[in-house]
Amino acid sequence: MNIQTANRLETVEEYYFSTKLREVRALALAGNPIINMAIGSPDLDPPKEVVQAIQDAVLVDGAHKYQSYQGLPELRKAIADFYSAKYQVILNPENEILPLMGSKEGIMHISLAYLNEGDQVLIPNPGYPTYTSVTKLVGAEPVYYDLTLENNWEPDFKKLSEQDISKVKIMWVNYPHMPTGAAANLNLFKKLIAFAKEHNILLINDNPYSFVLNDRPVSLLSLEGAKDVALELNSLSKTFNMAGWRVGMVSGGQDKINAILKVKSNMDSGMFQGIQKGAIAALQISDHWYTKMNTIYKERREWIWSLAEVLNCTYDKTAAGMFVWAKLPAGTDSIEFIDTILHKYSVFITPGAIFGSNGEGYIRFSLCVTKENIEKALSRLKNHEMGAHDTVVNQKV
Repeated sequence: MNIQTANRLETVEEYYFSTKLREVRALALAGNPIINMAIGSPDLDPPKEVVQAIQDAVLVDGAHKYQSYQGLPELRKAIADFYSAKYQVILNPENEILPLMGSKEGIMHISLAYLNEGDQVLIPNPGYPTYTSVTKLVGAEPVYYDLTLENNWEPDFKKLSEQDISKVKIMWVNYPHMPTGAAANLNLFKKLIAFAKEHNILLINDNPYSFVLNDRPVSLLSLEGAKDVALELNSLSKTFNMAGWRVGMVSGGQDKINAILKVKSNMDSGMFQGIQKGAIAALQISDHWYTKMNTIYKERREWIWSLAEVLNCTYDKTAAGMFVWAKLPAGTDSIEFIDTILHKYSVFITPGAIFGSNGEGYIRFSLCVTKENIEKALSRLKNHEMGAHDTVVNQKV
């Protein structure tokens, strides 16, 4: 039998890392000592209090039953308290917060709640590939807006206003920005809110990197009038090393949260109570946690900078977040470059091209790798005898 798949599958490809990691695993099984510097999956443990909270929670009566679609009231209260303390944003835990099984889930739920076939979506270039794939899966049309180094990786509002954006329903933004590390700032958020109001667009900030190597955490919702036109996704994955727990949240005005809940309540049966209890413990952790994590990431980042220099790349020392975004020597193809490094030196780095055309000519290093492994990678690239295929490594900027 040959049962035809849905037409929507013709609009997307399998996620880059899903396919590339199969190749990387095959190389590792063949005996190659791969050092993975590509994936933003925290290698450090969550706070001990978080692990203890989930251990305690599994023994409580009723812990294994179906849970509320809106999450535990105490989890929504913890999120509200967190936003108040860290971002100076007041949220009503009853109707302006919706816990999610990871913020990636939220991208799909929001898109299903708001997009009709033929609607357009403004997506950053470079940007997170899932914005594009989800937009296509729901039958909408991606419209890319340029982010460039020359414009500090911010939208060119004049250029956007000159385009026909009458069909645009949603605009995705992501500050601190992945992959470039461009930090959020209130002036940019003011411009974004004004733009969204002028053009009747739902603005969504994807904000999982606020507390990683970033001295000024900012929420889009801290701006006056933001709840009228905006939502914000957030996540515990990066801040608290809980990527596999799948805990996130979306916050905004009651009408928008209710629309998303209509979708979510038809797609899952609530988050495991123990995970919710762990999330509460994470949100209540002391500031010592952030300092400890950033001390580790700062040291790793300095080693990554050294590695970037060995590859004749340039980078921005003021960037925030969990990655180092490095510019390759002029004319270098990022995918060919990382394949050379992978197969010759067993070091896996992310090519910038997977984030959009404006990512070409860049590579992205993750800080989710031990200092020892960064040193090993540095040693390989410094000491390995260069062959004909390695001329790209020796190019000068």
